[in-house]
Amino acid sequence: MSTAHHSGDVNYPEEGGTRRTPLPSGYAHLHVQVPIGRGRDVLVAAGEAVTTLRMHRTAGAVIRADATRAARGVAIEVGLGIGPLRLRAPCRVVWTVADEDRIGFGYGTRDGHPECGEEAFLVERRADDSVWFTVTAFSRPAAWYTRLAGPLVPVLQHAYARHLGRTLRRLARRAVTGPPLTP
Repeated sequence: MSTAHHSGDVNYPEEGGTRRTPLPSGYAHLHVQVPIGRGRDVLVAAGEAVTTLRMHRTAGAVIRADATRAARGVAIEVGLGIGPLRLRAPCRVVWTVADEDRIGFGYGTRDGHPECGEEAFLVERRADDSVWFTVTAFSRPAAWYTRLAGPLVPVLQHAYARHLGRTLRRLARRAVTGPPLTP
C-alpha cells in the first residue's frame, strides 16, 4: 500500500507520512489512541463511521466532500466553529486502508488550511480482539492565526482527537447493539 504518486495539491512534501514511523521531522506530532470496544462487528461499524465521515459530522464538524466515502483523491473540507468564526480546512485523502483488522484513511492539508501537514484516522482490531481508534498527525501552522495561537493549537488538536474517539465509541456501540427499544 504505497503512496507512490503525489495527489497534486497537498501543501507539504511528505505525503503519506502518517503511514510511517517516525513521523516527519519539523512538525508537531500528534498520536492519540482511544479504546472503542471489542470484536469484528465493532471494527466494521467504527470503520464505516470513519470512512463515511459520519464520525466527524456527529462530532460537530461541518463536512463537504466530493464523495460519500473517503477514497484516495477525494477532496474534503472540514469546518469547525460557528458562522463567521468557522475555520475552513480543505484536505485531500492521500491514502486508505481496509483489511481484516484495519480500516481508515489519511488526509493532507491543501492551500487555505490553517495548518500544513497530514492527519490519519485508523480503527484497528488487535490480537486480543480489542478495537482501538488512533489519530496520528504531523502539522505546523500555515496561517497567521495558528502561528499566533502557538502552543494552544496542539492542546486543541489533542482534545478534538479525544472527542472524535468518544464519538466513534458511541457510534460503534449504537451500530452493534441497535437503537434502544421503546415500549
